[in-house]
Amino acid sequence: MIKRAYEPLDPYMKPNKVLVIYGPRRVGKTTLLNNYLARTPLKYKLAIGDDLPTQQLLSSQDVNLIKEYLEGYELFAIDEAQYVPNIGMALKIIVDQIPDIFVIATGSSSFELTGQIGEPLTGRKHTLTLYPISQSELLSLFNRYELRQRLEDYLIFGTYPEVVLARTRDEKIEIVREIAGSYLLKDILAFERVKSSKKLWGLLKLLAFQVGSEVSLNELGTTLSVDVKTARNYVDLLEKAFVIFRLGGFSRNLRKEVTQKAKYYFYDNGLRNAVISQFNRLDQRDDVGHLWENFMVIERRKFLAYLPEYANLYFWRTYDQQEIDLVEERGGELVGYEFKWSPKKPVSPPRDWLKTYSNAGFSVISPDKYQDLVLPR
Repeated sequence: MIKRAYEPLDPYMKPNKVLVIYGPRRVGKTTLLNNYLARTPLKYKLAIGDDLPTQQLLSSQDVNLIKEYLEGYELFAIDEAQYVPNIGMALKIIVDQIPDIFVIATGSSSFELTGQIGEPLTGRKHTLTLYPISQSELLSLFNRYELRQRLEDYLIFGTYPEVVLARTRDEKIEIVREIAGSYLLKDILAFERVKSSKKLWGLLKLLAFQVGSEVSLNELGTTLSVDVKTARNYVDLLEKAFVIFRLGGFSRNLRKEVTQKAKYYFYDNGLRNAVISQFNRLDQRDDVGHLWENFMVIERRKFLAYLPEYANLYFWRTYDQQEIDLVEERGGELVGYEFKWSPKKPVSPPRDWLKTYSNAGFSVISPDKYQDLVLPR
């Protein structure tokens, strides 16, 4: 059993407020919810969003019918809430009309769920994002030495719960491929703005090969034979469905700092590798640096989210090719991180970084130091 960062959920529960749990498919949202329900003393009703009678009742916006549906219950939980039309209005009715009720809603496609609940639940919700298993969560299974020994697995197969618990290499590959093929784009392809699954998958492959590099939407569009607006829409949907996330360029002082382009990283290394059908061992591949960078950026993002500690994350590059993989702006301080899988020589901070941001920190993160960045001290 892997203890998740949000367990127990009790501190996040407030009467007459909706606890919204977002995240990619298959990261354990339903398990997190069921674990909570198994131990709560509250009398609860659990609904599934893709159940047709549930959809009809909750989308009716009939106040009396909804109150009757939940009469006598202290907690209402709905899994896969994005399937219910106008779910935000239904949840608003529940928390506004039923005194002292607790509500939990989970959802995997954030572009639907956010759009439906954002305005109706203004001031009435608390949101948690659940990611694939973080290194800090894995401390419930392994000690720090064992985590280092398993680094290659995490870089190749990622950290979806089923993958982490799988025993063999073949089983891990099968699970990752199944998640990528059956679940990765399911929500997106059902969305009306997507006209071609082939183009979308092609875009995802291009982004997989460009991890750690700046991405030009114009070039993506040209390669895929779509206009830049379509390329931008597809990238936006991939972000909102928790497949990729954007890292913008940092700039505060220099004209020659790059800010117009962005980098895109995958929420999970295993899915990135499944997209390009590449599960070779690290000593048999030429993209280890990209895998290490993607792994470290997402693990740092998870670690900060789960603390929680709020930070702005960027990359930094100048037009004369001075660069830093990750820049963290937190509490008025700047720190730059350069990720090197096997540094062959000492790495110094870029000249213009030292000159322009003299008070900023700088660290090179290799496998022997990575735990300082992603595990509690």
